Amino acid sequence: MAPSNETVIRFNNVSFKFDTGRIILDEVDFSVRKGAKLTIMGQNGAGKSTIFKMITGAIKNKYGTINIDKDLSIAIAFQSMLAEDKALDVRSYFRKYANDDAFNIDVKINDVLATVNLKAPLDRLVGSFSGGQQARLLLAAALIQNPDILLLDEPTNNLDSAGIDHLTEFLVDYKKTVLVISHDADFLNAFTDGVLYLDVNTHKVEQYVGNYHDVVEQISARIEKENRKNALMAKEAQANKEQAEVFAHKGGKLRLVAKKMREKAEELEENMVDVRKEDKTIRSFEIPAQEGIGGCILELDSVTVMRDHEPVDMPVDVKLYRGRHLLLSGPNGIGKTTLLEKLATGHAKGEHVAPGVKIGYYRQDFSNLDFNQTVLQCLSEADPNMREQDLRSMAAGFLITGEVMKTPIGQLSDGQKALVSFARLVLQKPGLLILDEPTNHVNFRHIPVIAEALDAYEGTMILVSHVNEFVWQIRIDDYLELE
Repeated sequence: MAPSNETVIRFNNVSFKFDTGRIILDEVDFSVRKGAKLTIMGQNGAGKSTIFKMITGAIKNKYGTINIDKDLSIAIAFQSMLAEDKALDVRSYFRKYANDDAFNIDVKINDVLATVNLKAPLDRLVGSFSGGQQARLLLAAALIQNPDILLLDEPTNNLDSAGIDHLTEFLVDYKKTVLVISHDADFLNAFTDGVLYLDVNTHKVEQYVGNYHDVVEQISARIEKENRKNALMAKEAQANKEQAEVFAHKGGKLRLVAKKMREKAEELEENMVDVRKEDKTIRSFEIPAQEGIGGCILELDSVTVMRDHEPVDMPVDVKLYRGRHLLLSGPNGIGKTTLLEKLATGHAKGEHVAPGVKIGYYRQDFSNLDFNQTVLQCLSEADPNMREQDLRSMAAGFLITGEVMKTPIGQLSDGQKALVSFARLVLQKPGLLILDEPTNHVNFRHIPVIAEALDAYEGTMILVSHVNEFVWQIRIDDYLELE
């Protein structure tokens, strides 16, 4: 269904900044038509999730107006499950979001679970589901509200390929208004009919019409055109300045000519377009491997997998030596994240890690970070011996600048938390690197840089990722399929 001419969301001259002084929006204007399927793009930390919170009313704009029809319902599928929701069983979880204690709530729950392609006992605890299964529950909790406006924040995170295909098909057929934040270009291109681009430098929102790939080309063409125009004006302005300098020393009427030429140069410079800067990409980096260890780093003789929601022991024969990279794969809910967590904490059944091996763990929900620490405190803790000046220089390569360094981790976007996590791994110098979906939340521009660093890592590595294009860029020596 094509969007109608009826506007359902309008931002007029909206500005917003956090109490720390960090500006997110600066006199922003955009509108969303009924039935539109729009992507919100922007660099990590630009404020995409903040726009969603302003649409839902979770945070209030301080300047300007946000107009949303009060008769329209809004539901949001968050990036990750709230801690308090993990303690609920499936039935209670859906009752919380459906606001429905009716007798037929179980029928509605089963219908919406079928929509997201998930089979789940209604008495099972939400926290016991895998990350991919929780992603489906988050979407289902939004859908059971039958909203007029559906907001999806990184909905493909943790989903396997079957889950992404199912979600894509659902959105293509969905008849209501949808706004999506995602870095998955192919997923977005399947259903997007427009883009809201949040510029992290100007804090403005640019609105484009077209599918995702068309819009990316439009943005590139516009930047190239504006750069050419600016170059011509800069050249003309410089010529006027140089000629004015010559005439100014001639005296007489030529001084008046020189003054006019300087004014012309200033006018040209003022008229130069403020070109939208491309998203910055993190610098190439290296994760140093722990020195002084060798031989067999990790042995596994059994793992626990989930079959029909019940744990089953599966015998395996895995021996990982220094420098070996293992890809752990399997569908959502099979037990990959649980296994990685137990490996990282030394609680895995049938596991033996060589003595003295330092483990670096990239956790998909970042719950191994202290959200109350500032970024500086977190990174300093990873390497207490590094001088603050050197630490700040290293962090800058991950786009973690002075303002971000003094921010509590809990106030960062998930994309920024991901970059902090990689900076932390660089400082930790692990001998065993465990990575659980490390491309989630990450700007697509950073992904080749991260792949290059993992490919070159000389320690032992276990990787879980559903993004094939990412995995193909990394050296993989061993495979363990939990099927």
